[in-house]
Amino acid sequence: MRRLLASIGTASVLLGGVTACTGDDEARIVVTTNILGDVVRQIAGEQVTVLMKPNADPHSFAISAREAHTMRTADLIVYNGLGLEEGVLQHVEAAVAEGVPAVEVGARVEPLEYRDGDAAGLPDPHFWTDPVRMVTAVDLLTEQIVTHVDGVRESAVRERAAAYQRRLQELDADLAARFGQLPAQRRVLVTNHHVFGYLAARYDFAVVGAILPSGTTLASPSASDLASLVSAIETHRVPAVFADTAQPARLAEVLAAEAGLTVRVVGLYSESLSDVDGAAASYLAMMRFNADAILGGLSA
Repeated sequence: MRRLLASIGTASVLLGGVTACTGDDEARIVVTTNILGDVVRQIAGEQVTVLMKPNADPHSFAISAREAHTMRTADLIVYNGLGLEEGVLQHVEAAVAEGVPAVEVGARVEPLEYRDGDAAGLPDPHFWTDPVRMVTAVDLLTEQIVTHVDGVRESAVRERAAAYQRRLQELDADLAARFGQLPAQRRVLVTNHHVFGYLAARYDFAVVGAILPSGTTLASPSASDLASLVSAIETHRVPAVFADTAQPARLAEVLAAEAGLTVRVVGLYSESLSDVDGAAASYLAMMRFNADAILGGLSA
């Protein structure tokens, strides 16, 4: 019965004008975030539905009734998990209750815990800032795709996965070499919210403060949060605050101005890819853009 519903759902998508095609590599996979969506496409080809739009906030984006139906008729759902997709999790759970296989990637790549702030002790969902964990994620996704998705050629999927893992390993080596050129005292980060814990652990950075001392952009800073932030910036002589491009940098600018700080605000693509014409249209491009921005901000 679920296969019949899946066929009906596919027809609905075609009639709705969404690009789709058939072939040996067809994959009926629904991915919640656009970062994981890009990775899954590298493995499975183009037959992937990505729910989160470019430049969106994964903590607050919502989906339509049609998209919820697509989830319930998919062969496989891929989601970040660990509390990231706060507005979509109920739809993932509904699809799983109807028998759709789903993989929570974040829970299976040795997640770290937040070390401080409102979310201290909870798992940190932002694992993609560590390319090595993304190599592990590709292994996981490859097995899920060849196990659950009808119509894919296993040899093609595994070949694409291996090629993409080599690119991820090259990215890791490049970032390690470039970040390693920064003096230790310069390898400090103040961000919009706690999103770079994995990058910090991988490349020996210290995250010394966040405007929103939380793992979600839905939180709000208090007066004591601001005081702690000012203290961290002054103590470590931080030259730049890094704000997510999916959120207005105005928040960081206002807080810096109110605190009387001389600090640059540098935009990073930390939780969403850009549109296809932007500087972070893929995961690899996003990571390289961020590396350039971090190095530029901390070297000034």
